[in-house]
Amino acid sequence: MLMRAAVLTAFHAPLEIREVEIADPATGEVRVQIKASGVCGSDLKAIDGKSPVVSTPPFILGHESAGVVESVGTGVTSVKPGDHVIIAMNGPCGRCRSCGAGRFHLCTGPSRLPTIMGGAPRVTLDGAETRRFIGIGSFAEYAVVPEPMCVRIGKSAPFDAMCLLACGVVTGVGAVLNVAQVPPGATVLVVGCGGVGLNVIQGAVLAGATTIVAADVAERKLKLAEQFGATHAVLASDLPQQVNELVRGGVDYAFDATGVPGVLAQAFAATQPGGTTVMVGSPPKGHPMELDTGLLFASRRLMGTQGGDAAPHRDLPMLAAQYARGHLDLNALITERLPLDQVNDAVAHVRQGTVARTVITF
Repeated sequence: MLMRAAVLTAFHAPLEIREVEIADPATGEVRVQIKASGVCGSDLKAIDGKSPVVSTPPFILGHESAGVVESVGTGVTSVKPGDHVIIAMNGPCGRCRSCGAGRFHLCTGPSRLPTIMGGAPRVTLDGAETRRFIGIGSFAEYAVVPEPMCVRIGKSAPFDAMCLLACGVVTGVGAVLNVAQVPPGATVLVVGCGGVGLNVIQGAVLAGATTIVAADVAERKLKLAEQFGATHAVLASDLPQQVNELVRGGVDYAFDATGVPGVLAQAFAATQPGGTTVMVGSPPKGHPMELDTGLLFASRRLMGTQGGDAAPHRDLPMLAAQYARGHLDLNALITERLPLDQVNDAVAHVRQGTVARTVITF
């Protein structure tokens, strides 16, 4: 089948809208007609050659997506043509040691790594195999993915909102609920108030945090943070001092959504003894971070997370239900909706920091 897709043909270059051929789904696979795909900071890292899962172009970018099942391969039983689905960033095998322990985000099944690195070759460009970002490649009219990556949703749910659950929302909310397990009444710091950071704030609200301090270097993002539930907003400079002026001794939980090692160290220093810091943003590979070991000695914890440590078939339906009940504001996250032909405008807007989330709609 021929389709249109946004292809990264060289690092640092604009995406090219090209006609490519996508294969029929093989055994255990599903072909999804993409209806909406969010533009994420991870896509920008791939364009800049800084993604750990993109080796050499060409690549079809996009991963935060939702759509309609167009066809299924043999053996697929959980979805059928016509079903509406979110495409999860991972599809746990359910059989490996990590899955057996409930750590589905750390699946070591035989298909997990190949999928992350681009998936089985299902797309060809000019007769040559083309990889897809995180095995999805949703800046395209269709995607072929393994069955476990398809999470069925109700047909009344809007695709532009549902696609956000696949990455930005589950990463931010999951960092709060799954990783840190923030209890009611806690005090929280969120550094970096882009698409993921705003969802950390929403997660803190869901958890019942009483004080939520948002920090960023852009005043516009701080206004958004307050809209999503932050009780305090600070222009980030000296975070430990700024936080101490609001919460004596430091916060219980800090979340760094920037992926900048120096910022993570400041967030860590802004917690009280016994506090927990979660690195939510992905840092550049090979960059060390300096910590005052005296702070660590005071029973503080430093944690990482991968996509909010999510179990897709548990967490994505839960988040969709929270949206349906009005407990998650996904519509306010969407600053603009653009067609595939304007994908480079979307990338530019995300890079400039002028949007919370841009969604490519089909």
